[in-house]
Amino acid sequence: MGGIRTAGDLVSRMVMKGMRLSAAKEYVADKLHCSVLDLSDTFAMKEIRESLDIGTVLDRKGASNGMEAKFNIEKVLGIEIPSVTQFKKKTGLL
Repeated sequence: MGGIRTAGDLVSRMVMKGMRLSAAKEYVADKLHCSVLDLSDTFAMKEIRESLDIGTVLDRKGASNGMEAKFNIEKVLGIEIPSVTQFKKKTGLL
């Protein structure tokens, strides 16, 4: 499925949270409002990632990357990402 070119990074986050692979794919597809097949389609995921501002392979002017993209991923997937929580604690946002 790949990483940030498709949705592999998002699916793997859900697998690390304890979901089985097929359930993780369905969960991510539901959250992204796309089909499970779209998760491995580089063109579809580029469009989805750009519209949700959750990071892409190439930097785009005004687009999120790094920690900002992780904040958006956390919001879209409805999960807690440890590095985001740590960042919030260190900056007094939490």
